[in-house]
Amino acid sequence: MGRSIKCLSTTGWKYLCATKKCLWICCLVATANMQYSFDSAAIGALQAMPGFLKVFGYPDPTSSLGYGIDSTVQQLITSLLTLGAFVSSLVAGFFSAYLGRKQALWLACALNAVAVATQMATTDKGVLYFGRLLLGLANGFFVTFSNVYTAEASPSHLRGVMVALFAYWVNIGSIFGSIVDNFTRVRLDKSSYQIPLGCLFIVPTILGISLFFVPESPRWLLHKGRDQQARRSLETLRGDSVGNEYIELEWVEMVRGVEEEKKLAKSADLRRTLLCYGMIGCQTASGVWFLIAYQTYFFTIAGITKSFEFSIMNTVIGFFGVNVRMYFIRHVFGRRSILMIGAAACGLCELASAISYTVQPNSIATGKVLVAFTGIFQFFYNGCVGSASYPVATELVSSRLRAWTVWTATSLGYILAWLVGFCTPYFINPEQLSWGPKYGYIWAGSNALCVVFFFFFMPEMKGRSLEELDEIFEAGTPAWKFKDFQCTSKDEAAFVMQERTGVIIGKGGLTRVEVENVDRDAV
Repeated sequence: MGRSIKCLSTTGWKYLCATKKCLWICCLVATANMQYSFDSAAIGALQAMPGFLKVFGYPDPTSSLGYGIDSTVQQLITSLLTLGAFVSSLVAGFFSAYLGRKQALWLACALNAVAVATQMATTDKGVLYFGRLLLGLANGFFVTFSNVYTAEASPSHLRGVMVALFAYWVNIGSIFGSIVDNFTRVRLDKSSYQIPLGCLFIVPTILGISLFFVPESPRWLLHKGRDQQARRSLETLRGDSVGNEYIELEWVEMVRGVEEEKKLAKSADLRRTLLCYGMIGCQTASGVWFLIAYQTYFFTIAGITKSFEFSIMNTVIGFFGVNVRMYFIRHVFGRRSILMIGAAACGLCELASAISYTVQPNSIATGKVLVAFTGIFQFFYNGCVGSASYPVATELVSSRLRAWTVWTATSLGYILAWLVGFCTPYFINPEQLSWGPKYGYIWAGSNALCVVFFFFFMPEMKGRSLEELDEIFEAGTPAWKFKDFQCTSKDEAAFVMQERTGVIIGKGGLTRVEVENVDRDAV
């Protein structure tokens, strides 16, 4: 039987170029993650700026800046942002039942605008606190819904790259926050802190306008019964460069996945939810909040005075780690391997810092070791655990419960971050336990537990569509067998597509078979 075959490869550089429209859309939505990191990097430095202290501090002749700031003010302007993010992530699931991903991001843009304008205009501490809380509400929505959208909009074999955009933009936000502060800290008027705050208008303004041209998540639309809009959304995301055959296959698989979710008992949901929570817990267990928050202390021990410049340097090192990870996760390792490597490296950095301080405390040589391992930690944390935490957590849960599970997991992350920040001073403060960097022994142990968790419980999800993950979890597959599991959902979707279009799946990808009678066993 003669046949004319046309192949469309679904892997490699050609397909990456073919899906550039979806890549740009996901990249644009992921910029929302810049907000939290930019603010986190910028707000700490504001408390060392005379222009800020003149308004919200008090005269202090003993200080080199001539002003001081009450510890309560410091605590509130930091913790209220976390509290706001916690509250908004807590209610994100309720909003997702009525609002799409786009509407939630628009709401975040509006809250951000009000919050930033309030903080820039006020000279009253109470109003400043309100602005910080409101900004936290916006940031919680930005983080939750941008990551959910990116996971749902991405094609399966590129999802690892696209969801890594989370860490990409988080690091860019941190770099820009540090750089802006470095240039405005010499100003002696209100502009020293108003300029960094004003920069928080930029991303939401661009994002808010761009969302008018971004399609809604096709999976969310399908779950809401809006099939025609979902199909148009998928076609828009994939663009004209992708053949109709590929879109048809993905659409059929997506529809069948939603139908199966409604039919099957969700025995796997508890497992997937616990894995999601465990992934977010491992982010905190890496010890990142300890090393990053107290790196200035390490600089002091090392006799390093240019703390601003070295903070920027460490952030850039972390950004380099993210770029390395984006290459390796696509071409070399899967999620599971990356996570184990990252946790092991972070634990060794914590252990080396603790041992160094135990052997020779408070010496310049030890300080330099601490600074060096802080930089190495930044590389592996941002390149492995940090960049994978929220994206992997988002992939783990079912489409039906994605927004609900992600928002509770995000809330858990904020609680754990607050808990570490609250407890750490008791371990390192000279007036309490006075452990200093020896606190790293605890985090080395927690990272070892993370490696065990990733090895025994974290499945490999590389190259799997979200619908395939639903099938594998529903089958009760052990984590170490995910990679070899043979899914039937894609074969069934391929058969339906063959019936409709005369296209079958071959080893080379999607293949159109131009014959009148197609052998069904070929699918």
